[in-house]
Amino acid sequence: MKSLLPQDAGPAHLTQRRAPLHKRGKDPGHLLVLLPADEDWHGAPDRQTVEAAMKRRQKSAAELVEQPLTLELEGGWLSVWLRLEADATPFKWHERLRQAVKPLLDEQAQLLRIAVYGPDDFRVRAARAAVYVASVNGMTLPAWKTDRPVKPLQRLILHGVAGLDLQWEQALAQANTLCRRLTLLPPNLLTPASYRVEIRKLAKAWGWRMEEYDARRLQALKAGAFLAVARGSGHEDAAIVRLGYPGRTGKGVRGKGGHLALVGKGICFDTGGHNLKPARYMHNMHDDMNGSAVALGLLLAASQMKLPLSLEVWLAIAQNHLSPEAYTQNEVVTALNGTSIEIVHTDAEGRLVLADTLALAARDKPAAILDFATLTGSMAVALGERMSGVISNRAELAARAVAAGEASGERVVAFPMPEDYDQALDSLVADVKQCTLESEADHILAARFLQRFVGDVPWLHMDLSASRCKGGLGAVNSDITGFGVAWGLEMLRSWCD
Repeated sequence: MKSLLPQDAGPAHLTQRRAPLHKRGKDPGHLLVLLPADEDWHGAPDRQTVEAAMKRRQKSAAELVEQPLTLELEGGWLSVWLRLEADATPFKWHERLRQAVKPLLDEQAQLLRIAVYGPDDFRVRAARAAVYVASVNGMTLPAWKTDRPVKPLQRLILHGVAGLDLQWEQALAQANTLCRRLTLLPPNLLTPASYRVEIRKLAKAWGWRMEEYDARRLQALKAGAFLAVARGSGHEDAAIVRLGYPGRTGKGVRGKGGHLALVGKGICFDTGGHNLKPARYMHNMHDDMNGSAVALGLLLAASQMKLPLSLEVWLAIAQNHLSPEAYTQNEVVTALNGTSIEIVHTDAEGRLVLADTLALAARDKPAAILDFATLTGSMAVALGERMSGVISNRAELAARAVAAGEASGERVVAFPMPEDYDQALDSLVADVKQCTLESEADHILAARFLQRFVGDVPWLHMDLSASRCKGGLGAVNSDITGFGVAWGLEMLRSWCD
């Protein structure tokens, strides 16, 4: 079966040249020039041409920190000039570099030269960030337009540095791209059945262990929360998929289970069920599997980087459809761990499929569970679409998550999870309500609900309010951002130190 995903060879081929670029060649090309945020030009070529252009536009050299300058140079070269502040955050660097790279890649450049100038430490940091941003935006995404096929970036040449190990940046770019490619697939192509086929291909290619808990097996396990949601699609193609990455010899993760568990929500389309969404809110609901795509991206990056830790990845793959068999309000279902749940709203299906998936992941007592889900509208109301929220049953884990957000350029906010919020989920007929109808603080209520299924395992939940951001976010130009992959990889790295 032909893959649903674009089949380019991954990030552009990278060449590093220690000598700074002092003179351009005669053939037309595409050039990104990166300088420190001072008034010095550090020997960069075409200084007089650039200064003249800035004078015409009434701009100073310092203004290149806030706004890149795009300039056509002699010989047909398209260049972009940018200054970066040494003390700026990774997020700000990524934002500025994304703006700088965009006009070059919009021309479908096949070869991009990146010239870095200034002190050694600046050139190294600028090179790393620029390679990541150029790579993540240089690979193709799924598209069905017939007028102009998009070509991937083929080559990157770094001028001014050499000998850098940039495998991390390129692996991260490829992992983020896998996440976005899967998320962009339309719901008629990415069904639970076809999604599982794609995962099997990835598992075979990367040597991952794979186990599928289909409807029959989940019925035997009495996974009533997951199966309640799966009833609506009528295809019996929903499943919880388990993938394993053994890691390599090294310190790895210390803890009861000696491994980390990643859990991803994989709702391939969400109609809202009997509590049907209006058209405005049903639009883009093929994105509702984004959490599972983040987890797959992380598994890919861990495999490419041969991280010294063991990972178990659990994907809750289903659809939430409207049908005579679909679950309804006021049903009482029993989850895999024996918890009875009163159904209050059928559009709160994500916490149901995650409940049984988290319970399965927790059985092996991992060192920690990280789950990813486009779960609540209230998180988007709280933060908008430029950050995501995290909630944890361990203060140390929440603090680690915030630090990883700062380091990776994917910012997160840690929310509390006070016990007294449980009062809102008290049920007269079951152990717990699935949610409330008021939707007040629903991101916190959802976390209070989910923590019932992880037992005493350290657990952190990411509510992906930044999975889609109009115009792009941080390093990424597309509306689908792949948010969570860079953050998650930074989290995994912290367990390897």
